[in-house]
Formats: sequence, structure tokens, C-alpha cells
Amino acid sequence: MHSSSDSRLVVTGAGGQLGRAACALAPDALALGHRDLDITDSRAVRAVLRPGDVVLNCAAYAAVDAAESDEAGAFAGNETGPAVLAAACEALGARLIHISTDYVFDGAGDRPYEPDDPTGPTSVYGRSKLAGERAVLELSGNARIVRTAWVYTGDRGDFVATMRRLERERETVSVVNDQIGSPTFAADLAAGLLELAARPQPPMSRILHATNAGRATWFDLARAVFEGVGADPERVRPCMSAEFPSPVRRPAYSVLSDRVWVAAGLTPLRDWRLALADALARISG
Repeated sequence: MHSSSDSRLVVTGAGGQLGRAACALAPDALALGHRDLDITDSRAVRAVLRPGDVVLNCAAYAAVDAAESDEAGAFAGNETGPAVLAAACEALGARLIHISTDYVFDGAGDRPYEPDDPTGPTSVYGRSKLAGERAVLELSGNARIVRTAWVYTGDRGDFVATMRRLERERETVSVVNDQIGSPTFAADLAAGLLELAARPQPPMSRILHATNAGRATWFDLARAVFEGVGADPERVRPCMSAEFPSPVRRPAYSVLSDRVWVAAGLTPLRDWRLALADALARISG
């Protein structure tokens, strides 16, 4: 067995929002973006990994709407790639931490989802992520899956970044008030994942949930962003999902329980409002 002191952290999907956050906190990690490593290429993956590595797989096909018409692309990124990583880690004696999503649930619940609650994805993206989870669990006994939700950095392309931009561009913004989840700052999630990666042994539970604490609708989050940048939150108006037609039925309820995460001795992530204030301060700082 390799001790945690001589294990190397490898971050796949290092160019995405979570991958960037993880690499910022772990500058010594081997950072592999999509151009550096195609995780669906078994030979390339095995050429990069070494025994004792801890692989943090942040790579994913994350375009939820596009996945509906690109099923092959979604399953390649979200099932084949993780399966290749899991098989390689198992063969080499490396550990995999694979990131998954609230979209594996149907969103019809009314209490925080536990890791062992029944899944029931309602989109191609959700089905592809669930298929990836199953492949990872089947192919590597040492692998752990961490589901998260509503991840943002606030500085490019995500919901928080979009609200910051719309605050500058528009007098009012309409945001859906009938989807509930836990907004999660990528830097907080990355810190939690690095705590998990530093463990000499993975926790007993094979699937864990990690999000910032508390719950909000997208409308609540948008108002908090406006308030956080010094704008009038009344400029954000509530609306219903039906007013924004989409090819995807998004989960109406996405709150994930961190009970298993905390029971494993891992640090709970702080309240989403504190995290958002920190995110906005870092951007303007």
C-alpha cells in the first residue's frame, strides 16, 4: 500500500470550473485538461497514471440541454470516460474520486436526498451520469463518488456569473422560483474533495453528497447575487419554469443531504449565503 504522503493527486477535467478550483488549492497536482488527456482513451489514461495516485475526476459532459440531442457525446464523457479511469485505477492500485450530480434523481422529493435513495434521472445528462456512477462502482472497489449540485465560481459562464452580467445590462430579470437546491461554490466543494483525497483510506460509504449548506431557489440565489453586488434585489422578479421552455425537465427539488459526508468525519461545507458572499468578494477583490 502507498501512504498518502507519496501519493500524487491527479485532476482530470482541470480546465472546468471545479477542476480549476481544485488545482488552485492543490498547485502540486497533475492538472489534466481535455487537451492533455482524453479520459475515454484507455491507453492514454494508463500511460499517465501511476500506482498510489489519487485521481479526482472533474471531467464531464456538462451541457445539460445539448445532451438531449447528443446522447453519444454525453455517454462518452459521463460513462465511458469514468469507466476507463476506474478500470485503470483498479489495475494500477490508484484511487478514484468521481464527481456526480443531483440530476441522477427525479427531483420529485421533498426532503434532502441521501446517497442510497432511489435514483430516477429524467434527462439524457442525468442518465449518462448515473451510468457513469454504476460503471465506476462496478470497476473499482477503491473508487468513491461525490454527488454535488448547482456549482458555480461566479466568474465565467455559470448562473452567478450570468446574474452579475444581467445586473449590469438589464433593469429587471425574471428567474424561476419553483426549483429548489443548494448553490455550491466550486472552491468550497474543491476543498472538501481535497480533504477526502488526503485520507489514507477512503470512507466506508461509496457514495457521498457534498454541497454548501442550506437551500434556495434560483430566484433566491439571483436576489442574493444582486444584493451581494450592491444592487436592489427587488429588480429580480420570480417566475415559473414553464415560462422558460427547455428540452430538459430539470429536477424541481435537488437538495442533497450531507449526513453521510459528516458521518465519514469530513468537514461540512458552510452555508451557501456565506459562500456566495466570499465568491463575490474574491471576484471584486
